[in-house]
Amino acid sequence: MQERHVAPTLDDPVLTAVSEGIGGPIGAHARPARWWTPGRVVLVLVTLAFALGMLQKQPCWADDWGDGHERYVKMCYSDVPYLYTGRGFAELLWPYEDDAEVRAKYEVMEYPVGIAYAAWGTAHVVHWLTGGGSVEPLASVDAGRLLEDPEVRREMRGFVVATTLLMFLATLFAAWALVRVHRTRPYDAALFAASPVLVVNALVNWDLLAVGLVAGALLAWSRNRPVLTGVLIGLGAATKLYPLFLLGGVLVICLRRRAWGDAAKACAATAAAWLLLNLPAMATGWAEWKHFWAFNDDRGADLGSLWMVISQAGVPVTAELINNVSLAAFGVWCLVVLAIGLRAPMNPRLAQLGFLVVAGFLLVNKVYSPQYVLWLLPLAVLARPRWRDQLIWQACELFYFASVWWYLDGQLAPGGGNQSVFYWVAIVVRVLGEMFLMAIVIRDVLRPAADPVREIS
Repeated sequence: MQERHVAPTLDDPVLTAVSEGIGGPIGAHARPARWWTPGRVVLVLVTLAFALGMLQKQPCWADDWGDGHERYVKMCYSDVPYLYTGRGFAELLWPYEDDAEVRAKYEVMEYPVGIAYAAWGTAHVVHWLTGGGSVEPLASVDAGRLLEDPEVRREMRGFVVATTLLMFLATLFAAWALVRVHRTRPYDAALFAASPVLVVNALVNWDLLAVGLVAGALLAWSRNRPVLTGVLIGLGAATKLYPLFLLGGVLVICLRRRAWGDAAKACAATAAAWLLLNLPAMATGWAEWKHFWAFNDDRGADLGSLWMVISQAGVPVTAELINNVSLAAFGVWCLVVLAIGLRAPMNPRLAQLGFLVVAGFLLVNKVYSPQYVLWLLPLAVLARPRWRDQLIWQACELFYFASVWWYLDGQLAPGGGNQSVFYWVAIVVRVLGEMFLMAIVIRDVLRPAADPVREIS
């Protein structure tokens, strides 16, 4: 017997109200469209959202990302084009090359290996597709002057296009996976597909690669496949560290179920997948591979974090102090999530626990870049599939998104030359929006009757 899908206009109060303008909620005798399945609807929505995201980056594309003022004022900044020439990809160099001359010319890629591999592979594909010639002449050109070469500039544009396509495919996969996590609630994935924060943040960096792997892990866990769950978490952690935190949710659920075998399989698969993906980098450039860890350990209070507010307010905080306090605070928060998960009347859902752990990490972290909201997005929409709550949270994120670019352009600097209090307000608003959603998810875990999904999973 075919399972009946939950109708969004009957399930969500916001959609119920909106539907009044087009005839009201779906009727009891309505027949589902044969072609417009939930999955296809969601994929169309995510395609439209991604197209809007590309349009939002158009001002920078038109200027080849060359105007520092425009990229901030028009909020179209992306890391992608700058790293093409700034990390050696224009010369098709392996990211973990340990040659002294290469390292003197180019900085080491500061991201985990998954992103480094993706950027390196994309550069090779673009070079082949554009019919690029030998890269040897570029070896004698200073990294800062590479874009003066018309051929390099053309390849950089191709690199942006190819990376955009790769991010689009990762987003499509994420949407496809989210549609299938809850068999009777496929339209919950529309909250991801039509998300305003997805539109504006999709192309800032390579974060959507990890987002797709997290969505895949949620699907694998919903199908009782702990090994595949672990593999996807491991690959995700090798791309952006945060997917590793999903293991905390897995362990809480396994502890409640006394499913020790599933926990062991998931952890072993995570470790194996992470190690396998990291081995090529470790073997070819150990010092370069360690750069990601050293870079994050040494950096101080950075954009978007409460630590930045504290630092700019005049409180002396060193990188070491931030590391120690953040680690301790995150450890305490993990224990709180463990207690919440064990006290819950029903088994919490992995999306709920994963959202709480990752959100807690971001709140105490030393940097909270605007695109990090994407880390939370697939977890948030399944943890609390309600349009009102998602829009309140995302409105706070959009306020911060605009503020951070204006801040970087100096638009928020006060006339007296002091620190920008308005930017501090934007950070606090973002944090409060996140805490609002966290509080609702905690309530849903402890009071399952309030959870829209209302199922043990």
